[in-house]
Amino acid sequence: SANSLLITRREIWLMTRFTRPVFLTAVTMVLGCNAPGPHFRSTPATRLTVEGSTFDVRVHGRLAEAVRINPRYAPRLGPVAGEAAQAMRFVSGCHVTEVRGDAAQVTGLLDCGNGPPPAVLILGLNYECFAVDRYTSAADNTTFAEYDCEAVPY
Repeated sequence: SANSLLITRREIWLMTRFTRPVFLTAVTMVLGCNAPGPHFRSTPATRLTVEGSTFDVRVHGRLAEAVRINPRYAPRLGPVAGEAAQAMRFVSGCHVTEVRGDAAQVTGLLDCGNGPPPAVLILGLNYECFAVDRYTSAADNTTFAEYDCEAVPY
């Protein structure tokens, strides 16, 4: 009958009561995917692409944060950490002594010696960087790379 197809107000209330929190939680999670951590919220980001990974890099004091904003299949911290450290070094001009985090959000501890050197890149612009040369130290088998960065519009 036609009456069996109608949804009562109580049924609508019950449906929205249980689906609204799930919807709001999902929207909140999606919106927070590339948001900076609390320590870096007021700091402007510099967008930088290193070896195919794009990061929003923020520097605050002796800490730097690189938030990866591009999709990547099954990323692990190992490969991403090196790219994030390079991005943090380019933006801060300091040596990155330690990285922590995951493949999406990496925090680095900076060693700027007696103060940070002049920044290599201008804050707030977008850059794309490619390795132009790589070499391995015979002393400790550490691999180093030299990068070339260009400002790009996004």
